[in-house]
Amino acid sequence: MPRSVNAVASRARRKKILNRTKGYWGRGKNVWTVAKNKWEKGQTYAYRDRKNKKREFRSLWINRINAGCRMNGISYSVFMGELHKNNIELNRKVLADLAMNNPAAFTAVVKMVKK
Repeated sequence: MPRSVNAVASRARRKKILNRTKGYWGRGKNVWTVAKNKWEKGQTYAYRDRKNKKREFRSLWINRINAGCRMNGISYSVFMGELHKNNIELNRKVLADLAMNNPAAFTAVVKMVKK
C-alpha cells in the first residue's frame, strides 16, 4: 500500500507562514525553516511588548505629570498624595494630557490640590 501524506495541508501550513513573513529581510521571507523561526520569534516579541507598552506609557505619563508639577512648585509624589486625599479621581493618562496640552487646566488642578 502506498504511503499516504497530506501534502495539501502541509503546503497550506507552510504557505500561511510564508505569507505572514512577507517583507522580512533576507532568507526570513522565503526559506521555510528560517521564516518559521523568525515568525515564531516575532510573535514572542509581540506578546512580550504588548505588556511592556503599558509599562512604558505609564512611565511617560508620570514624567509628564512630574514636569507639570515642578513648573507649579510641587513634587509629583506630594501632588499624587494630595490628589488621593482630596478624592480627585483623575488618572495619570488624563493628568499627563492636561499637563502637555492644557497647562492652564493642569495649574487649576494643582491649585485645588494645594489648598
